[in-house]
Amino acid sequence: MKNIRQHLVQLLLGGAMYLLLWQLLAIITANHAIPTPLSTLPIFWSLKKTLLLHSGASFLRVLTALALALLIGIPLGILLGLSQKTNKILAPFIYFLYPLPKVAFLPIFMLFWGLGNFSKVLLLFAIILLQVIVSIRDGVHQIPTNFQKTMTNFQANFFQRVYYLILPALVPSLLTSLRVSIGIALASLFFAENYATEYGLGYLILSAWTKMDYQEMFAGIFCIALLGGILFLLLDLLEEHFHY
Repeated sequence: MKNIRQHLVQLLLGGAMYLLLWQLLAIITANHAIPTPLSTLPIFWSLKKTLLLHSGASFLRVLTALALALLIGIPLGILLGLSQKTNKILAPFIYFLYPLPKVAFLPIFMLFWGLGNFSKVLLLFAIILLQVIVSIRDGVHQIPTNFQKTMTNFQANFFQRVYYLILPALVPSLLTSLRVSIGIALASLFFAENYATEYGLGYLILSAWTKMDYQEMFAGIFCIALLGGILFLLLDLLEEHFHY
Protein backbone atom coordinates (compact mmCIF):
# COMPACT_ATOMS: atom_id res chain seq x y z
CA MET A 1 0.00 0.00 0.00
CA LYS A 2 2.86 2.36 0.83
CA ASN A 3 4.45 1.78 -2.59
CA ILE A 4 1.16 2.51 -4.31
CA ARG A 5 0.88 5.82 -2.48
CA GLN A 6 4.44 6.73 -3.43
CA HIS A 7 3.77 6.02 -7.10
CA LEU A 8 0.53 7.99 -6.99
CA VAL A 9 2.42 10.95 -5.53
CA GLN A 10 4.94 10.64 -8.39
CA LEU A 11 2.10 10.56 -10.90
CA LEU A 12 0.55 13.67 -9.37
CA LEU A 13 3.94 15.39 -9.33
CA GLY A 14 4.45 14.55 -12.99
CA GLY A 15 1.00 15.92 -13.79
CA ALA A 16 1.77 19.13 -11.90
CA MET A 17 5.04 19.59 -13.81
CA TYR A 18 3.16 18.98 -17.07
CA LEU A 19 0.62 21.67 -16.16
CA LEU A 20 3.42 24.07 -15.22
CA LEU A 21 5.15 23.55 -18.56
CA TRP A 22 1.81 24.01 -20.33
CA GLN A 23 1.26 27.29 -18.43
CA LEU A 24 4.73 28.56 -19.33
CA LEU A 25 4.19 27.65 -22.99
CA ALA A 26 0.89 29.56 -23.03
CA ILE A 27 2.54 32.63 -21.47
CA ILE A 28 5.61 32.60 -23.72
CA THR A 29 3.75 32.06 -27.00
CA ALA A 30 0.74 34.25 -26.13
CA ASN A 31 -1.16 32.34 -28.80
CA HIS A 32 -4.94 31.92 -28.59
CA ALA A 33 -4.50 28.35 -29.88
CA ILE A 34 -2.71 27.45 -26.62
CA PRO A 35 -5.12 28.06 -23.74
CA THR A 36 -3.91 28.11 -20.16
CA PRO A 37 -4.60 25.16 -17.86
CA LEU A 38 -6.84 27.36 -15.69
CA SER A 39 -9.02 28.33 -18.64
CA THR A 40 -9.19 24.68 -19.74
CA LEU A 41 -10.17 23.36 -16.30
CA PRO A 42 -13.89 24.33 -16.55
CA ILE A 43 -14.09 22.67 -19.97
CA PHE A 44 -12.33 19.60 -18.59
CA TRP A 45 -14.85 19.37 -15.76
CA SER A 46 -17.89 19.93 -17.97
CA LEU A 47 -16.69 17.22 -20.36
CA LYS A 48 -15.59 14.77 -17.65
CA LYS A 49 -18.04 12.04 -18.74
CA THR A 50 -17.12 12.46 -22.40
CA LEU A 51 -13.41 12.44 -21.64
CA LEU A 52 -13.82 9.35 -19.46
CA LEU A 53 -15.68 7.57 -22.27
CA HIS A 54 -13.02 8.40 -24.87
CA SER A 55 -10.18 7.56 -22.46
CA GLY A 56 -11.81 4.23 -21.64
CA ALA A 57 -12.10 3.33 -25.33
CA SER A 58 -8.42 4.11 -25.93
CA PHE A 59 -7.36 2.27 -22.78
CA LEU A 60 -9.27 -0.87 -23.78
CA ARG A 61 -7.67 -0.87 -27.23
CA VAL A 62 -4.18 -0.60 -25.77
CA LEU A 63 -4.89 -3.18 -23.06
CA THR A 64 -6.31 -5.70 -25.54
CA ALA A 65 -3.34 -5.31 -27.90
CA LEU A 66 -0.94 -5.60 -24.96
CA ALA A 67 -2.54 -8.81 -23.69
CA LEU A 68 -2.49 -10.42 -27.14
CA ALA A 69 1.11 -9.37 -27.76
CA LEU A 70 2.24 -10.89 -24.46
CA LEU A 71 0.27 -14.07 -25.07
CA ILE A 72 1.96 -14.64 -28.42
CA GLY A 73 5.24 -12.75 -28.06
CA ILE A 74 6.53 -14.36 -24.85
CA PRO A 75 6.34 -17.99 -26.06
CA LEU A 76 7.72 -17.06 -29.48
CA GLY A 77 10.56 -15.03 -27.95
CA ILE A 78 11.47 -17.93 -25.64
CA LEU A 79 11.44 -20.29 -28.62
CA LEU A 80 13.79 -18.03 -30.56
CA GLY A 81 16.06 -17.71 -27.54
CA LEU A 82 16.29 -21.44 -26.94
CA SER A 83 16.38 -22.69 -30.54
CA GLN A 84 19.26 -21.45 -32.67
CA LYS A 85 17.77 -23.04 -35.75
CA THR A 86 14.41 -21.27 -35.33
CA ASN A 87 16.19 -18.01 -34.60
CA LYS A 88 18.25 -18.26 -37.80
CA ILE A 89 15.09 -18.82 -39.81
CA LEU A 90 12.89 -16.11 -38.29
CA ALA A 91 15.43 -13.46 -37.20
CA PRO A 92 16.01 -12.02 -40.72
CA PHE A 93 12.25 -11.57 -41.19
CA ILE A 94 11.88 -9.93 -37.76
CA TYR A 95 14.82 -7.61 -38.43
CA PHE A 96 13.24 -6.64 -41.75
CA LEU A 97 9.90 -5.76 -40.13
CA TYR A 98 11.26 -4.22 -36.93
CA PRO A 99 12.37 -0.80 -38.28
CA LEU A 100 9.28 -0.37 -40.46
CA PRO A 101 6.77 2.19 -39.10
CA LYS A 102 3.84 -0.05 -38.23
CA VAL A 103 1.41 2.82 -38.84
CA ALA A 104 2.03 2.20 -42.54
CA PHE A 105 0.17 -1.10 -42.19
CA LEU A 106 -3.05 0.55 -40.97
CA PRO A 107 -4.54 0.98 -44.49
CA ILE A 108 -3.79 -2.69 -45.20
CA PHE A 109 -5.41 -3.78 -41.93
CA MET A 110 -8.47 -1.68 -42.79
CA LEU A 111 -8.71 -3.19 -46.27
CA PHE A 112 -8.74 -6.73 -44.89
CA TRP A 113 -10.50 -6.31 -41.54
CA GLY A 114 -12.60 -3.20 -41.97
CA LEU A 115 -12.61 0.19 -40.30
CA GLY A 116 -13.69 -0.95 -36.84
CA ASN A 117 -11.86 -1.67 -33.62
CA PHE A 118 -10.19 -4.86 -34.82
CA SER A 119 -7.90 -3.14 -37.33
CA LYS A 120 -6.88 -0.54 -34.73
CA VAL A 121 -6.15 -3.16 -32.08
CA LEU A 122 -4.24 -5.15 -34.70
CA LEU A 123 -2.04 -2.13 -35.42
CA LEU A 124 -1.16 -1.73 -31.73
CA PHE A 125 -0.64 -5.49 -31.47
CA ALA A 126 1.88 -5.40 -34.35
CA ILE A 127 3.77 -2.55 -32.67
CA ILE A 128 4.03 -4.23 -29.27
CA LEU A 129 4.54 -7.79 -30.54
CA LEU A 130 7.92 -7.26 -32.22
CA GLN A 131 9.23 -5.35 -29.21
CA VAL A 132 8.22 -8.22 -26.93
CA ILE A 133 9.68 -10.94 -29.18
CA VAL A 134 13.06 -9.24 -29.56
CA SER A 135 13.39 -8.34 -25.86
CA ILE A 136 12.38 -11.85 -24.72
CA ARG A 137 14.77 -13.53 -27.15
CA ASP A 138 17.67 -11.29 -26.09
CA GLY A 139 16.77 -11.85 -22.43
CA VAL A 140 16.99 -15.63 -22.89
CA HIS A 141 20.40 -15.24 -24.54
CA GLN A 142 21.65 -13.23 -21.54
CA ILE A 143 20.87 -15.96 -19.00
CA PRO A 144 24.26 -17.31 -17.78
CA THR A 145 25.16 -20.74 -19.12
CA ASN A 146 25.92 -22.09 -15.67
CA PHE A 147 22.32 -21.41 -14.65
CA GLN A 148 21.14 -23.57 -17.52
CA LYS A 149 23.62 -26.29 -16.54
CA THR A 150 22.35 -26.20 -12.97
CA MET A 151 18.80 -26.82 -14.17
CA THR A 152 20.09 -29.71 -16.30
CA ASN A 153 21.91 -31.19 -13.30
CA PHE A 154 18.66 -31.14 -11.34
CA GLN A 155 17.00 -32.92 -14.27
CA ALA A 156 14.48 -30.12 -14.72
CA ASN A 157 12.10 -30.62 -17.62
CA PHE A 158 11.32 -27.91 -20.18
CA PHE A 159 8.37 -26.41 -18.31
CA GLN A 160 10.27 -26.31 -15.01
CA ARG A 161 13.18 -24.63 -16.75
CA VAL A 162 10.86 -21.99 -18.21
CA TYR A 163 8.90 -21.39 -15.00
CA TYR A 164 11.76 -21.32 -12.48
CA LEU A 165 14.60 -19.87 -14.55
CA ILE A 166 13.64 -18.24 -17.81
CA LEU A 167 10.50 -16.30 -16.88
CA PRO A 168 11.96 -14.71 -13.70
CA ALA A 169 15.10 -13.73 -15.63
CA LEU A 170 13.04 -12.10 -18.39
CA VAL A 171 10.99 -9.73 -16.24
CA PRO A 172 13.37 -6.70 -16.37
CA SER A 173 13.88 -6.80 -20.15
CA LEU A 174 10.19 -7.46 -20.75
CA LEU A 175 9.05 -4.49 -18.65
CA THR A 176 11.59 -2.23 -20.37
CA SER A 177 10.31 -3.24 -23.79
CA LEU A 178 6.72 -2.70 -22.65
CA ARG A 179 7.51 0.85 -21.55
CA VAL A 180 8.94 1.62 -24.98
CA SER A 181 6.06 -0.17 -26.72
CA ILE A 182 3.36 1.68 -24.78
CA GLY A 183 4.81 5.06 -25.75
CA ILE A 184 4.89 4.11 -29.43
CA ALA A 185 1.45 2.48 -29.21
CA LEU A 186 -0.16 5.60 -27.74
CA ALA A 187 1.38 7.75 -30.46
CA SER A 188 0.10 5.37 -33.13
CA LEU A 189 -3.30 5.14 -31.44
CA PHE A 190 -3.81 8.85 -32.02
CA PHE A 191 -3.33 8.28 -35.75
CA ALA A 192 -5.47 5.13 -35.87
CA GLU A 193 -8.41 6.65 -34.00
CA ASN A 194 -8.82 9.35 -36.63
CA TYR A 195 -10.41 6.85 -39.03
CA ALA A 196 -14.00 5.63 -38.76
CA THR A 197 -14.05 6.03 -34.99
CA GLU A 198 -16.63 7.56 -32.69
CA TYR A 199 -14.80 7.00 -29.42
CA GLY A 200 -11.14 7.45 -28.56
CA LEU A 201 -8.81 10.23 -27.51
CA GLY A 202 -7.30 10.50 -30.99
CA TYR A 203 -10.75 11.11 -32.45
CA LEU A 204 -11.59 13.61 -29.70
CA ILE A 205 -8.40 15.64 -30.21
CA LEU A 206 -8.66 15.86 -34.00
CA SER A 207 -12.39 16.61 -33.82
CA ALA A 208 -11.72 19.46 -31.38
CA TRP A 209 -8.91 20.76 -33.61
CA THR A 210 -11.16 20.87 -36.70
CA LYS A 211 -13.74 22.81 -34.64
CA MET A 212 -10.96 25.08 -33.36
CA ASP A 213 -12.03 24.17 -29.84
CA TYR A 214 -8.50 24.33 -28.45
CA GLN A 215 -9.50 23.96 -24.83
CA GLU A 216 -11.19 20.64 -25.56
CA MET A 217 -8.20 19.64 -27.69
CA PHE A 218 -5.73 20.29 -24.86
CA ALA A 219 -8.00 18.48 -22.42
CA GLY A 220 -7.77 15.42 -24.70
CA ILE A 221 -3.99 15.75 -24.94
CA PHE A 222 -3.77 15.86 -21.14
CA CYS A 223 -5.89 12.68 -20.98
CA ILE A 224 -3.44 10.87 -23.27
CA ALA A 225 -0.56 11.94 -21.02
CA LEU A 226 -2.53 10.78 -17.98
CA LEU A 227 -3.33 7.45 -19.63
CA GLY A 228 0.36 6.90 -20.36
CA GLY A 229 1.25 7.81 -16.79
CA ILE A 230 -1.26 5.31 -15.40
CA LEU A 231 0.08 2.52 -17.63
CA PHE A 232 3.65 3.30 -16.55
CA LEU A 233 2.48 3.30 -12.92
CA LEU A 234 1.03 -0.19 -13.38
CA LEU A 235 4.31 -1.39 -14.91
CA ASP A 236 6.29 0.04 -11.98
CA LEU A 237 4.04 -1.76 -9.50
CA LEU A 238 4.39 -4.97 -11.48
CA GLU A 239 8.17 -4.60 -11.50
CA GLU A 240 8.27 -4.12 -7.73
CA HIS A 241 6.02 -7.16 -7.25
CA PHE A 242 8.40 -9.41 -9.16
CA HIS A 243 11.48 -7.77 -7.64
CA TYR A 244 10.43 -8.49 -4.10
